[in-house]
Amino acid sequence: MTGNVSTLAPRVHDDRLHEVAGNKLRLLPGGQDRLDTLLDLIGNARKTLDLYFYIFASDDCSRLIRDALVEACKRGAAVTLMIDAFGSARTPDGFFDAFICAGGRFARFGARRSMRYLIRNHQKIVICDGRRAMIGGFNCENSYFAGPEDADGWCDLGLTLEGPLVEDLGRWYEGLAKWSLESRQRFSHLRRLVRTWQPGEGKARWLIGGPTRFLNSWAKCVKTDLHHGCTLDLAAAYFSPSPGIMRRMAGIAQRGSARLITPERSDNTTTVGAARHLYRRLLRAGVQIMEYQPQKLHMKLIVIDDIVYVGSANFDMRSLFINLELMLRIEDAEFARAARALVDTMAKDSTVIDGRTYAALASPFSRFRWWIDYLLVGVADYTVTRRLNFRRR
Repeated sequence: MTGNVSTLAPRVHDDRLHEVAGNKLRLLPGGQDRLDTLLDLIGNARKTLDLYFYIFASDDCSRLIRDALVEACKRGAAVTLMIDAFGSARTPDGFFDAFICAGGRFARFGARRSMRYLIRNHQKIVICDGRRAMIGGFNCENSYFAGPEDADGWCDLGLTLEGPLVEDLGRWYEGLAKWSLESRQRFSHLRRLVRTWQPGEGKARWLIGGPTRFLNSWAKCVKTDLHHGCTLDLAAAYFSPSPGIMRRMAGIAQRGSARLITPERSDNTTTVGAARHLYRRLLRAGVQIMEYQPQKLHMKLIVIDDIVYVGSANFDMRSLFINLELMLRIEDAEFARAARALVDTMAKDSTVIDGRTYAALASPFSRFRWWIDYLLVGVADYTVTRRLNFRRR
């Protein structure tokens, strides 16, 4: 990928726009669409450009995006880029020298070495001139912008928005930037940011996940919606939720229908095993389970009746209760139909895991290995990390 940013970032056709509560929303399931849109936002920024990514690699796509950020700085835009110290640990500081020299503000979230494992900022945020924004599950790396023909790429999802929601997102970003750039990055201050976030009561609202002594807004809302829901469609890159959430999923399957799509393969085989450890009880409850085949699945999409959740959070213990996550909750029947149609398309490219298929997969050795995987991902990592977080001040 080479060339001039202006030719690589055309205005993207708004052929899948939905309007909810005065906000224009557009789903981006295609990798090239996400890259084109990201470059369009950067290329059209005139005043401000605010970005956060969990992973910012040092490959072709990342260099293209970095160079576009440099050009934005040269146009006079005030550009801030934050990345996660754990997720982007392999990317050297020198990779961003040209951006910093051009006047960009740069920081690594959780830069103190003792913090990198304890909490990760898993969010993905792009805000252009305070008017347009983009969120989702994708990172800045070649594989997240790959086409469907690339079996090693990630099947992911982005969302663009214009409207009042962008201003609210800007308020959250401002708090993150102040913590990362101007403070000593204390856990207590970060927990306060999460605890005091007010998502409001509208049809479209931002929910924040993170380490608090009580349920954060993201975990609280999704648990409530699962408790009352009758139809569930869930595409989850990493699936290892709590027993309480499992019971809520089972309840939906018994009241109506529940469909779960997980990856057949991933970058971490332990997460696949952890999900399979939970299949048997879900199948007994009547949950339809499928494993996505064409690519590695990185999507985070939940549809409960007419409610859609899109953003950065996986459906596991760390994303529900520990990591900093950003989820947009949208209550709108038309938008829910569009999201559910996307799940329908993915289901056609997935293997159904029914009782017979599960029995073929679940040899005694496999079940033991999956149990170990779940202990590592769903129990040990969550329990140890949570205790360490709340011992710190």
